[in-house]
Amino acid sequence: MALTGLDIYKKLPKTNCGDCGLPTCLAFGMKLAAGQAELSACPHVSEEAAAELTEASAPPIRLVTIGAGDSALKVGGELVMYRHEKTYYNPCGIGLVIEDAMADGEVDERIAQTKAASFERIGQTLKADVVAVRSASGDGAKFAALVGKVNDALGLPMVLMAENADVMKAGLEACKGANPLMHGVTGDNCDAMTALAKEHSCPVCVSCADGIVAAADITAKVEAAGIKDIVIEPAWDSPANTLKELIQGRRAALREKFRALGFPFIAFPCKQTDDTYVETALAGAYIVKYAGIVILGSLEAAKALPLVVLRQNVYTDPQQPMQVEEGIYPINSPDADSPVLVTTNFSLTYFTVSGEIEASRVPTWLIVMDAEGLSVLTAWAAGKFVPDRIAKFVNRSGIADKVGHRKLVIPGYVAQISGELDEELPDWEITVGVREAGDIPPYLKQMTA
Repeated sequence: MALTGLDIYKKLPKTNCGDCGLPTCLAFGMKLAAGQAELSACPHVSEEAAAELTEASAPPIRLVTIGAGDSALKVGGELVMYRHEKTYYNPCGIGLVIEDAMADGEVDERIAQTKAASFERIGQTLKADVVAVRSASGDGAKFAALVGKVNDALGLPMVLMAENADVMKAGLEACKGANPLMHGVTGDNCDAMTALAKEHSCPVCVSCADGIVAAADITAKVEAAGIKDIVIEPAWDSPANTLKELIQGRRAALREKFRALGFPFIAFPCKQTDDTYVETALAGAYIVKYAGIVILGSLEAAKALPLVVLRQNVYTDPQQPMQVEEGIYPINSPDADSPVLVTTNFSLTYFTVSGEIEASRVPTWLIVMDAEGLSVLTAWAAGKFVPDRIAKFVNRSGIADKVGHRKLVIPGYVAQISGELDEELPDWEITVGVREAGDIPPYLKQMTA
């Protein structure tokens, strides 16, 4: 937040009533400053102070919502330059462009690609979440027909691309209530486009070939017209300039508090190359530095998967490991004679191990111990996956009530704890399993043969 806890305290009612859930207004102010509380928790703050605090506490990069309903895409709202400083909050939107000059077959193919760009990884669904519809023909009726078709077929947030206000109006009329991003606001059409944006309550995208310095003048004009939800397209004449402006724009908003550039950015690697491999590499660079939306020319699975996985990795919280709940996970319908394997609750470990067990088709009990989201070796080194803790977990887990044997398989990477674990679990026979998850299927098949 822009204000310190003491600055915020001065604007609070200072009644120490405790209605916010904290004992004093100073404590509440400190929580607000740390981003650990919401101003709405105080029922007694004045309207004037609330407005001032809300403005002061707004993220330096505005949070912009594109689309409506459950599929709405939130971009921006970021607070740091580097992920390790805190975390990134709103994952970059990834999608492709469909033009009204394309043949029906090509349009259908791109719609199908967008639908198919959905993957399951460590318990999360990774997918394309935005689509750009571009007027290449300049024909309002054709543009409107395509917008309507794409909206009906996908229901995803849309970027409507047209610099002619009449064509844009036709597109907006075809998707009322969809809250698309209006791309193509320039210095020449600013007045007409902002009037349309106000009429339809849509966010706008400022595009300026002269770079973000010139774009800042346009964003100031758009804001003065009453439009607050803005996205900026940086220079796209070359990848080097695009990357430079993405970084400079982020730095200006966060470090210099330059409000005219305090908006999310959109990048179009599809404008910069016809080579699908180069386009994918550029998209990856823009996801990392610092595009809020990336639009590609196509979205085949081989292109989409590495990009959505990269996005997932970048937008996880580095201070909070991804983890699953502690407990017993039956895989392949195990019974009382099925083997029992133990591992930690790091998401990647769990989904890798469970996936290999499922692939083996051997009925197995996988018991997952809470190690604060750490992998097996890391948890062992940190003292969180050690014999006494494992023994307590096995005893409280209830696995003994589900099996008729007392055989426990531990990960091969912690073979050194087997002797001590024998002492901690005298009623169990401890077996050292494989080191690599890929070796689990043959190991289980041999074990149960």
